[in-house]
Amino acid sequence: MKKRIHQIELFRNYPHEVQSDVLYRLISDGKNTEYGKKHNFSGIKAYEQYQEQVPYVTYEELFPYIERIMKGEQNILWPSTISWFAKSSGTTNDRSKFIPVSQEALEESHFSGGKDLISIYVNSKEDSMIFGGKGLSIGGSHQKNPLDPYGASSYGDVSAVIMQNMPLWAKFVRTPSEEVALLDNWEEKLERIAQETAAENVTSMAGVPTWTLLVLKRIMEIKGASHILEVWPNLEVFFHGAVSFSPYKDLFKELIPSEKFTYIDTYNASEGFFGIQDEPTREDMLLMLDYGIFYEFIPMDEYENTNPEPIPLWEVERNRNYAMVISTNAGLWRYNIGDTVRFTSTNPYRIKITGRTKHFINAFGEELVIENAETAIAKACEDTKAVIDNFTAGPVYLESRSKGGHEWVIEFLKEPNDLNSFIKSLDNNLKLLNSDYEAKRQGDLALVAPIVHVAPQGTFYEWMKRRNKLGGQNKVPRLSNDRAHLENILELMAQR
Repeated sequence: MKKRIHQIELFRNYPHEVQSDVLYRLISDGKNTEYGKKHNFSGIKAYEQYQEQVPYVTYEELFPYIERIMKGEQNILWPSTISWFAKSSGTTNDRSKFIPVSQEALEESHFSGGKDLISIYVNSKEDSMIFGGKGLSIGGSHQKNPLDPYGASSYGDVSAVIMQNMPLWAKFVRTPSEEVALLDNWEEKLERIAQETAAENVTSMAGVPTWTLLVLKRIMEIKGASHILEVWPNLEVFFHGAVSFSPYKDLFKELIPSEKFTYIDTYNASEGFFGIQDEPTREDMLLMLDYGIFYEFIPMDEYENTNPEPIPLWEVERNRNYAMVISTNAGLWRYNIGDTVRFTSTNPYRIKITGRTKHFINAFGEELVIENAETAIAKACEDTKAVIDNFTAGPVYLESRSKGGHEWVIEFLKEPNDLNSFIKSLDNNLKLLNSDYEAKRQGDLALVAPIVHVAPQGTFYEWMKRRNKLGGQNKVPRLSNDRAHLENILELMAQR
């Protein structure tokens, strides 16, 4: 672990050299694949040539190649055998994405990220007893790939792919059992996880906050405990990711009432492991530069332009919003993953996730991103003593006799002491965070105050269940530039 901390210091101090080395190694490894030959990887000697010769692509553009790999062809995008695919829930639509996962991606990215999490944590807390117990991890499920005529490949949530392939020592120190962890039925899975782990000495947890909360609450019910430390007194850290932790922070502090408890944010996606919160006092994450992933970025103010040109890491600026483009050791070449980030530091390179390229509201030029929404909602909760569970929002379109606005559906675990005060705080904080929103709200010029519907508890769970989106990498879409999700949830609320 000490050796690894030294290696992390190396890429912090020499980020551009490390990223250049990653790029040239990827090009060298991929030059004899079908994609590498098509784009003449053998002739690429500099980044500028890579920029010119290799197109930047979306999932839809890369899918014909991925589909061929799913049907059993090899050496298409990457030279080593691809036998796993990470199934992602997609973005604003319901279509799943299937991301190739090579052995190199597993070992150099996903596994390295998991080991670095432990290394960074223990390095900052050398009296840790994390190895004295087990790690609770809540993952998804996997299944055979029906497109593969040879039956040699499978797909599933990235957590399930990692779990199925992790080394023996890692399986030994985790809980629940693999059989339970990989169950497909999420309601059965959560109950069995709670029953099985309630008797374990759990010292760490890793997972999505939403599903982790459900397990913790059920364990407390089983044990008749008022907080989880009565069940797991040696619990000391929660490694979380997938969604912003801000709306869940207060609730976790109620369930884990300890000032010494540590929360560490991660940026682990189907496509790779990208970032780790390496300092608990900071809210940003260190961009991990030596995981076999080469990064490029598209400034979001240029994103809607025809053929926007990605830029390398060494050209990014602080406090600017970018769409992230990656080239990976699984054959994703200049691939737009659909996430947006903002650099909080360029020495070393630190990022905050700001949202999705398709998850925003910009019906009136307000350019509201997820980061704005989550920060404003967390502040409104703080102001009104509320605790939030889930939310989504969309536009109220301009009509001939009415102005536009935003409509929110919010499910609280603890409702605000005054809903009008909550709405006012939400509105005011959005103005503080987003000057475009503030301008449109000035004198109700283009936007009126937000409309907020309080959803009964369990609404979002039921909505995700009906869409077959429980668990794994599936997340409630926070913002949408249309009303499809909003109308769907409001209809469900009316039925209930």
